[in-house]
Amino acid sequence: MASKVLIVDDEPNIVTSLEFLMRRRGYETRVAADGDLALEEAERFQPDIVLLDVMLPRRDGFEVCQQLRATGRSDLKIVMLTAKGRETEIAKGMAVGADAYVTKPFSTRELVDQVARLLEGGS
Repeated sequence: MASKVLIVDDEPNIVTSLEFLMRRRGYETRVAADGDLALEEAERFQPDIVLLDVMLPRRDGFEVCQQLRATGRSDLKIVMLTAKGRETEIAKGMAVGADAYVTKPFSTRELVDQVARLLEGGS
């Protein structure tokens, strides 16, 4: 059974690229374009990993991450993707429960490798 990846971003170019790369790697993917839809899709889709932008309409990625952690799913991996790369923002992302914090622009190959490592139980 393919691992499930939920891509949460409101930037169509990033979504298209990530969706293509994740599907090519064999992952089942879904997309959400805002924070509220992310929580709804996470409930329906039960992803193994969430690629989560921080700056989202309706509800930011920090709040979404915190809400996802409140569900109690300890096996869910969360990778925050953002242009906000200051130390305080990274610390905030990790404090609310992210497993990894990747700043934009990022290498898509490195991101795909990181997703694979997290899904295999690494960090």
